[in-house]
This record gives sequence, structure tokens and C-alpha cells, in this order.
Amino acid sequence: MTKLPALLAVVLLLLMVAALWRSRRNPHPCPWWLRWLLENPHMKAVAGPSVLIKRMHLEPGMHLLDIGCGPGRLTIPFARQVGPTGRVIAFDTQERMLQVLRARLEQAHLENVEIVRGRAGEGDIQWESVFDRAVLVTVLGEIPNKTRALQEMLRALKPGGILSVTEVLPDPDYQSRGTVARLAADAGFEFVSRHGNLLAFTLNVRKPASTALKAGSISPAKPPGQAEENVPKTALGSGGRNSA
Repeated sequence: MTKLPALLAVVLLLLMVAALWRSRRNPHPCPWWLRWLLENPHMKAVAGPSVLIKRMHLEPGMHLLDIGCGPGRLTIPFARQVGPTGRVIAFDTQERMLQVLRARLEQAHLENVEIVRGRAGEGDIQWESVFDRAVLVTVLGEIPNKTRALQEMLRALKPGGILSVTEVLPDPDYQSRGTVARLAADAGFEFVSRHGNLLAFTLNVRKPASTALKAGSISPAKPPGQAEENVPKTALGSGGRNSA
């Protein structure tokens, strides 16, 4: 089988599964048992780590928030890119996904990743002006309260920090370029760049140098809690890959 027919077969299979998934009609993370949907030739071609690292200009030493990290398809390459002087927070709501990620991190011998379990848009993204980059890869549509989640991400980024949002068809929760741009602007982000096409695109937006959230638009950060259960112990953890 040549590469083109194989890729078409993968896309067709994804469309079939997406149709079943979409039938639920409510925003919901990709189930852990469907994680293969995130790790396939189609996703690697249009939203692989090398593509996204280049698009968001991820550099050694940076601090990155990987929201909806899943089993770590991107988390591990991102961690290698930022290197020992950088740090990655792997943020996800599903414990089964995070179990897979923990095993992979141990196998990869990476010490610059901290796992935090929580829900975007529900007060669990509590950092303030910490990250150089934040990423949402086929995740935004899974978040019920998108506006609040984006406001949390705005607060978590350093002034000038970049939020990189990638959407790929046939994701059942696909968000259009116009929708992503509107939501980001409403949350207070500035447009930076757009890459790709209708089928698979990345939109980069930036936290302005001076940012003031609308009064009452988002509640103050909660007091620090426990890492990997809901919230981080400190801005970027207290060392160690998994704080459980």
C-alpha cells in the first residue's frame, strides 16, 4: 500500500469515529481508549511536534503550558525542545491519559515535566505571568466554558507570551479559524500569525504587554493546592517530574 492510500484510509477511519463521537453533541475530551486518534500519520503530518515547535517558535529555556496534553504525543517533544533549563506543565483532566504520560516520561528519562490534573475554565489554571508559551491542540472545542478558559490562559502567560491554538479536521470538536480568532480577541489576546489551511491550521495569539482583565470577568486565583490532583504547589512546581 502506498503512502497516499494509507493516509486516505486513516482519514476515512477518523471520519467514521468522529461521526460516532459527535453524536454525543456535548463538549467532552477524547476518551483515553481513543488516544490512537491523536497518534496517527494524519496528525503527525499536519500537527506533529516539529510543525508546531516551528510555528510557535518554541526555544530552549522556555516555560510551556500544554493544555489537554493527553498521553504526551506533544508533551515529550516539547520537553526535549525546551531542554533542562526549560519546563513543561502537562495539564489534563483524564487520569487514564496521565497514567500513560507518566510511564512515557519515565521511559524517556525526562525531568523537566510536571503533571497537573485539572479542568480548563473551572479555575484550575491558577498560574500568573509564568509561561512563555501555551498550547491547545484539538482541545479548545472540548472545553465547555471557552471564554473563561482563555482568560485563565491569558493570565498564566507572561506579557508577550504566545498561545498557540491548533485545530484539525475531522476532529468532532473542530473550531473554525474565525471562531478561534473571535474567542481569543474577546479574552484579550492580540493576533500574531496564522498557519496552515481550513483542514488543519494554527492560530498564534499574544498576551499584550499590558493586560487588564475586565472587572469580574474571572475570579482571582485560588490558594495553591496539591500538584497533580487539581492545582500546582508553586508557579512551576517544586521540582520532580510527577508530584503525586
